[in-house]
Amino acid sequence: MTAEEALKWVEQRFGATAAIASSFGLEDVVLLELASKHAPSVKVFTLDTGRLPAETYELIDRLRERYGVKFETFFPNTHAVEELVTGKGHFSFRQSVELRKECCGIRKVEPLSRALAGRAAWVTGLRREQAATRAAVEVTEQDAAHGGIWKINPLAEWTQRQCWDFVKEHHLPVNALHQQGYPSIGCGPCTRAVKPGEDVRAGRWWWESPDHKECGLHLPAPDGGTK
Repeated sequence: MTAEEALKWVEQRFGATAAIASSFGLEDVVLLELASKHAPSVKVFTLDTGRLPAETYELIDRLRERYGVKFETFFPNTHAVEELVTGKGHFSFRQSVELRKECCGIRKVEPLSRALAGRAAWVTGLRREQAATRAAVEVTEQDAAHGGIWKINPLAEWTQRQCWDFVKEHHLPVNALHQQGYPSIGCGPCTRAVKPGEDVRAGRWWWESPDHKECGLHLPAPDGGTK
């Protein structure tokens, strides 16, 4: 399916029981524009880790005004964050992959489980071109990691160039950090600008090797395959 066809299918089959997960990067802005035309009943939520760049918050307000949409916002459990920072400090995630995954688990994965509770499907901006860990992304999947609900990735086959062309054609606002060498934007302490010739996600958790640069939001099925 094309991105438009995928979103029309989501609208017809799931309507308001589906939701777009948005971190307000380039792909998510494209998704919001497409969904406003082809899946207007689908909700939009975001995970606020408490460490997002100011530029991300500024874009959220611009998009809220542009589309007249209330973005459902999910924060991490306060007690869990307090225990993590008190016990291990503010930058424990740079000490090992395990500690980084612990931080992501508290700030992202657990809030996502609450965001998806009761949903029949969720929509993401994942693209195969983004990273080696996403090369097998399908347009439609059943998400075994979240109880078998549907997961739709309308932009799976899109290139970064296609996304930028779409943004320019429709005069869409984007995160100001994109113009400063940040093709992929996450938490402030975990994101840097990329250097010429680097992979688009090289700036995410740049101290780690590329083969496990995922925060846990987009886990494969337990057997390693697609469900």
